[in-house]
Amino acid sequence: MELTNLHSLSASEAARLIHDGIISSEQLIDACLERIREVDDRVQAWAFLDADYARTQARAADERRLSGQPIGALHGVPIAIKDIFDTADMPTEYGSPIYAGRTPSRDATVVSRLRAAGAVILGKTVTTEFAYFSPGKTRNPQNFEHTPGGSSSGSAAAVGAEMVPLAIGSQTNGSTIRPAAYCGVVGFKPTHGLISRHRVFALSRALDHVGLFARSIDDIALLAEQLVGHDESDPDTKPQARIPFSAIVAEEPPLQPMFAFIKTPMWERADEDTREGFGEIVEQLGTQVEEVDLFPSAEKAWQWHQTIMSAEMATNLEREWEKSADRLSEQLRSFIERGREVRAVDYQRALRQIRPMHESFVELFEQRYDAILTPSAPSAAPKGLAATGDPSFCTLWTLCGMPCVTLPLLESSDRMPIGVQLVGARNGDAKLLRTARWLAAKVAAT
Repeated sequence: MELTNLHSLSASEAARLIHDGIISSEQLIDACLERIREVDDRVQAWAFLDADYARTQARAADERRLSGQPIGALHGVPIAIKDIFDTADMPTEYGSPIYAGRTPSRDATVVSRLRAAGAVILGKTVTTEFAYFSPGKTRNPQNFEHTPGGSSSGSAAAVGAEMVPLAIGSQTNGSTIRPAAYCGVVGFKPTHGLISRHRVFALSRALDHVGLFARSIDDIALLAEQLVGHDESDPDTKPQARIPFSAIVAEEPPLQPMFAFIKTPMWERADEDTREGFGEIVEQLGTQVEEVDLFPSAEKAWQWHQTIMSAEMATNLEREWEKSADRLSEQLRSFIERGREVRAVDYQRALRQIRPMHESFVELFEQRYDAILTPSAPSAAPKGLAATGDPSFCTLWTLCGMPCVTLPLLESSDRMPIGVQLVGARNGDAKLLRTARWLAAKVAAT
């Protein structure tokens, strides 16, 4: 085949071509590195990148394939890792000067599973400070004057700029869905506890999720299939049968999906472009969508989320607070201070709200709907680099631990991507991705 624009291959295409010997992993890595040289001085997505080491991994992958040894589903495919996931062969610095030069001794479970699937760990992507709000250096590849979102800024931007087909991030509030939407890529936050967070910097056990970035739903399914599974080191993961994500996503839904359009109390924050875009989506879906009011018991979810997140972050960052508070951003110090003032009774009360809220959503899905339709963010990526945008359209679903996917289906008046978010029932992740694939095809056809 013509060996041009290999950097723009999807992960699924790249894995197939490498498996069949049509291209080599080294050719693909060279193409990605060339793309990085072309665009990253403006995007600045990478916290660590060693081109020679990336090529060394690729050559080893090619030698393994040529030797006839078994190869994994991501064999030779490059992937970027957010710089809060431990990597034994690369620095992990959490986006903070406090940890400059820190090199862990072991991989995070996610990284280990990626290596087992044959992936090439291309490098580490920029995170906001400790995966909170203080921005890093990354710019939005769709328009360099706009924020890429956060906290998984570099992961979303690297995929959006076609520097790498896949990336790993995280979400404690809106840190995967929002930057994916802003950068015009597909972002996926799975059910809480579906993917291990062992050796990932912890902000909140109750809220932390691993996040996935790609340019297609098929690639998200391929990536998720390699990462889902029980890990004794993460007590929120559970033993379960293998989920055939790719096979399920490739199927047509047995029935035409039904969507519940839930605006939530945050709808008033949506700008005119977002409101108009969702009006068009609702019109296209016709009888397959119904507007549903959020039940009253969930209306305090944003307050409960802040209580839990601030209290747990204050605990998890206690060492940094006590020893290096002067090296933390003012924004992070303020949030930690707020968390240190949370009363135990308020924290426990907030935690107790999660289960009944989730059970109400279970009833919603069982009665009629395949997915909830809602914006990924109030608007397209805001102009300016001093902040990472508003996560409020993600907060409720993160608190409830429900799977979410954002699709780049809409566009603002200034031609920036607007994400369409679908939310599914807990542990219905593969079905949610299948529904998302159906919706993307439906919108593309009209």
